[in-house]
Amino acid sequence: MGLDEVARKPHERLMAWLAADMEAVNVMIRDRMASEHAPRIPQVTAHLVEAGGKRLRPLLTLAAARLCGYDGPFHIHLAATVEFIHTATLLHDDVVDESRQRRGRPTANLLWDNKSSVLVGDYLFARSFQLMTETGSMRVMEILSNASATIAEGEVLQLTAAQDLATTEAIYLQVVRGKTAALFSAATEVGGVIAGADAAQVRALYTYGDALGIAFQIADDLLDYGGSSATIGKNVGDDFRERKLTLPVIKAVAHATPEERAFWERTIAKGHQAEGDLEQALAIMARHGAMEAARADALAWADTARHALEALPDHPIRGMLSELAAYVVSRIS
Repeated sequence: MGLDEVARKPHERLMAWLAADMEAVNVMIRDRMASEHAPRIPQVTAHLVEAGGKRLRPLLTLAAARLCGYDGPFHIHLAATVEFIHTATLLHDDVVDESRQRRGRPTANLLWDNKSSVLVGDYLFARSFQLMTETGSMRVMEILSNASATIAEGEVLQLTAAQDLATTEAIYLQVVRGKTAALFSAATEVGGVIAGADAAQVRALYTYGDALGIAFQIADDLLDYGGSSATIGKNVGDDFRERKLTLPVIKAVAHATPEERAFWERTIAKGHQAEGDLEQALAIMARHGAMEAARADALAWADTARHALEALPDHPIRGMLSELAAYVVSRIS
């Protein structure tokens, strides 16, 4: 292994290892996002799909299938399916959150409008179901359709929990499992299923994806209060401004003094924010060690993901997946 290979990030090494498969996925995505009658569909989809994201979820599907000895061709369909589901949720999320930036670029709803974003998202969901049926596997369809329902349920739960100071860590975890981890775990699980892996291996792949997704989301929540705009693809403090009760805030609220609770009531529950409130929020979180406690949770979930891989075949991909679990939390360690 050369120095360049060692220097690469884990997802970049995975991408290089699975380059031929990923190119086939990209071809399928471009082919299936086409529309003969509605040119707005490929315009909106291309804006997101070609925005330079890591393609982590389809990569996980390809990696899981190859790790379990699969030789194709349906891992390509499933990877494209996972990316379409993800892209659809991003389009809908940006409308719900009234976001103006995604991956450092203007959002589709800003460039076009909310109607286009919602309807193109619906189109991509429909396309994803068309793709998954082509595998002929009822188990695959069950996993991905369940994940789609869980994602939608998580988004609705987040609507009611987002500004409610009574939101617990258990509810937060349920939201995260919906909006992030469900698609990670489905992506890895269907890779094992299409490869014909045994039940223990499929379960291990599910556990890996679930724990990786939770660690990934907690790390993202932490970066919102301590990252850079270039790193997180949005503005630092957006979660606070959008009144999202993420894990560091939930931990701080749980230990709040009456004065601090009044601050959270004003800024998060009621949305009355003023100059200097973000800095005060950071100070309160620091006072209670909320960031450190959330960081410890993210590291624990990353460890859970890595341990799950022990049930899977000894393979270079397994090593890369283990490094990926460590990497997603290295940004906040």
